Amino acid sequence: MTDTAPTQSAPSPRATGVMVPRDLPADRVLSFVVEAERLGFDEAWTVEDLGFRGGIAQTAAALAVTSRIRIGVGILPAAARQVAFAAMEVATLAELFPGRVDVGVGHGSKGWMQQLDIWPASPLTLLQEWLQATRALLHGERLRLSGRYVTLDHVALEMVPAVVPPLLAGVRGPKSLRLAGRYADGTVLAEPAGPEYVAEALGHIAADGPHRVVAYNVARVEDDPDRAVELARPAMAPFALPDWDPHLTSLPFAEELTRLRQDATDPGDFVDRLPAEWIRQLSIAGTPEEARQRIAAIHDAGAASVVLIPAGPDDLPSLARALN
Repeated sequence: MTDTAPTQSAPSPRATGVMVPRDLPADRVLSFVVEAERLGFDEAWTVEDLGFRGGIAQTAAALAVTSRIRIGVGILPAAARQVAFAAMEVATLAELFPGRVDVGVGHGSKGWMQQLDIWPASPLTLLQEWLQATRALLHGERLRLSGRYVTLDHVALEMVPAVVPPLLAGVRGPKSLRLAGRYADGTVLAEPAGPEYVAEALGHIAADGPHRVVAYNVARVEDDPDRAVELARPAMAPFALPDWDPHLTSLPFAEELTRLRQDATDPGDFVDRLPAEWIRQLSIAGTPEEARQRIAAIHDAGAASVVLIPAGPDDLPSLARALN
């Protein structure tokens, strides 16, 4: 297995995307991505969370009903996706919709993977082997491997896409970010991924060549900035969990937020007690001009793409007001 060159598809250098909500009613999923394309978003990202919808299926359907917008798969858990069959799925998307596919893959949520009894003893080793093998297969190599987690006996793809989609590692933490910088075409930084966290993550990634960073952030845009913050507030509940600590250490109020988490009786109490100014720094919430400035700051910090996670009702028309 040889190292391969970075993928040749060319997304926008300062893209703005939107996430397809994981719980969106089925009859709205396709109209959502069609509307996102019409409103001028560069990208739409699907979600593969346990118990909701499959990322590959959503992405294929979204690509089929659009013509310009890039569609990202976010995020496939490596432990749940056998390498050869994952490569076949990705190659199929790339053959049918060349140059419009991004593929995120990560360790997967530890809790979810443990529910399935597939959490590996070494998540880093699994992800490294997965990325190396999948990339090689997509570039037409025939592989014979006997790794710790990936074993292939003279396996190759019979149909290799002309434009190989980027493989982006959806990871957090210094060791995983360093792995992403070495073995992936890019990195997906889950929310909150403000300018401080993007800059910190890039320091760990330290890629030798081109490396595309995608930054997820909860977002709400309103003429009244206080209303925008309050509509974004419920989406702050996940940050009550320590899983998100790597995203928060670079923030000026990180220690205070940790104390608030410890003092809060539950995620609802945590959310209720969050100061409005903290929510502004944990999301993209404000007026259209404030949102544009925040997106620009995240781009300036090194993110190639800023993906907006809708918060509150009437989501897409609101978020589209932040587009330049």
